[in-house]
Amino acid sequence: MKYALIGCGRISPNHIEAAKNNKLDFVAMCDILSEVMEKKSEKFGLEHVKKYTDYREMLAIEKPELVAIATESGKHAAIAIDCIAAGCNVIIEKPIALSIADADAIIKAGHEAGVIVCANHQNRFNKSIQYIRKALEAGRFGRLSHGAAHIRWNRGRDYYEQAPWRGTWAQDGGCLMNQCIHNIDLLRWMMGDEVEEVMAYTDQLQHSYLEAEDIGMAIVKFKNGSYGLIEGTTNIYPKNLEETLYIFGEKGTAKAAGTSDNIIEEWSFADGLDDPEHVKATYAENPPNVYGFGHTPLYADVIDAIRNHRDPYVTGEDGKKALELVLAIYKSAAEHRPVKLPLESCSTLDFVGRFGEGVL
Repeated sequence: MKYALIGCGRISPNHIEAAKNNKLDFVAMCDILSEVMEKKSEKFGLEHVKKYTDYREMLAIEKPELVAIATESGKHAAIAIDCIAAGCNVIIEKPIALSIADADAIIKAGHEAGVIVCANHQNRFNKSIQYIRKALEAGRFGRLSHGAAHIRWNRGRDYYEQAPWRGTWAQDGGCLMNQCIHNIDLLRWMMGDEVEEVMAYTDQLQHSYLEAEDIGMAIVKFKNGSYGLIEGTTNIYPKNLEETLYIFGEKGTAKAAGTSDNIIEEWSFADGLDDPEHVKATYAENPPNVYGFGHTPLYADVIDAIRNHRDPYVTGEDGKKALELVLAIYKSAAEHRPVKLPLESCSTLDFVGRFGEGVL
């Protein structure tokens, strides 16, 4: 299967490794900064892979079957729609887009072209998360009470200076959209997916050189009667502390923790079907960074979905749901009121100027 990568920044090594692990025919890579692309090529032994600075030229010449889009977030939609128009299946790094309209356009284009659109929420493939999901689908939690997603990370000025698009409303959003959306996706997915209402606060406390928020707190009311708590920040001193996901039900409690929800720290169920200590020891991973090991199984699923003409495990619609919840948090915080879902329209650009100009 001919594969190409668009965007060779911070997350690209995970895509490169996933493509290699799945034995894809890596034909091309593209980045507007040729020096960045060359460094990745040298580091990962991709000297044989053709290099482009114009992805449209790459699509026309190489005609890949599968393309991963790992550029700045604000460019995801336009690139994805061009790839789909060229007949390519796409894996789109989170967030799928920065507006409801763009997410809808990607999903519609994918359906009309008959290609796979996968939102890259790789933490759904964590061993810990998969085991919690299995218990949830088996009804072991009973009626859900509430869940909580905590993302307590650190990002300093040097991180933002590496790529000035970070923290801007046009190309990124703040910590909730960039760093926290994976855990927000997991919370929504676990708690029944359908959200009724969101109440939130966001603020910028330590990153005055950005346009967007560095802390956000939200209460989510789900349509099944359960609730969710979201706490996300990049203000933790002096380094990343944890990313945790709690699920509480009438007959079960589970907690995924570690740097990216990659271990199980709490496991208590009324049915006593498994030994908590065995579960903790078995369903744990120790990834080298917050991106975890999920890209390789996500790629494997997409490849299988293409070959068997089925939906991927994480669809474009799933990507839109995660995006929608973050945008609803932004909207609630900006307008100082509860916000009902679904959102008919909303974009990160709606919040330009909320915390000032943000000059790096």
